[in-house]
Amino acid sequence: MPRMPKKKKAELAFFLNDRGRITYNGLCRKCQRTCRQSFRAVIVDCPHYLSKRATKKEEPH
Repeated sequence: MPRMPKKKKAELAFFLNDRGRITYNGLCRKCQRTCRQSFRAVIVDCPHYLSKRATKKEEPH
């Protein structure tokens, strides 16, 4: 694996794991969109992700 320049390493510091590789959140790994979040993020708020256990909120009439 080629070395990463200091500037790019500083930009991606939140995404780098202990081995120096870019790592994304488990929900974002296979996502095709560019809004991926770091593996360090605890709460993932993605408008494109819909959990199977999610319930739809009913609108009040």
